Amino acid sequence: MWPAHDRDTMAQFTVSTDARLSVVDVTDQVMEAVPADADGTVTVFVEHTTAGVTINEAESRLLGDFERALAEIVPADGWAHDEIDDNADAHIRAMLVGPGETIPVEDGSLALGTWQSVLLVECDGPRTRTVHVVS
Repeated sequence: MWPAHDRDTMAQFTVSTDARLSVVDVTDQVMEAVPADADGTVTVFVEHTTAGVTINEAESRLLGDFERALAEIVPADGWAHDEIDDNADAHIRAMLVGPGETIPVEDGSLALGTWQSVLLVECDGPRTRTVHVVS
């Protein structure tokens, strides 16, 4: 559980995915979670070991390319952890992406570049994930 003093500055939302490996643009949900008077930074964090968060362009062909690249870089089979729960590839892919991003905020708005979006990377779906936004 989060410390009591952080509760006032933390929001969360859920995202449901429909494929084992998918990338979902969550920029709008993150923007809604940022307080209107916020200045400084927000951290977007997913508390799961088989999902990650990154920032990049949300163009559909690029997202498909990224999904394909992750699948090629980390094959689905042949991992020792698969003896436990058959999802080692998902853990490894999530490790490459990372669990969160820190984003500048100015006057309650995300200070992202023109083509930048906040992306949830699902590596073990379909699932419902909780995304935290801490400011």
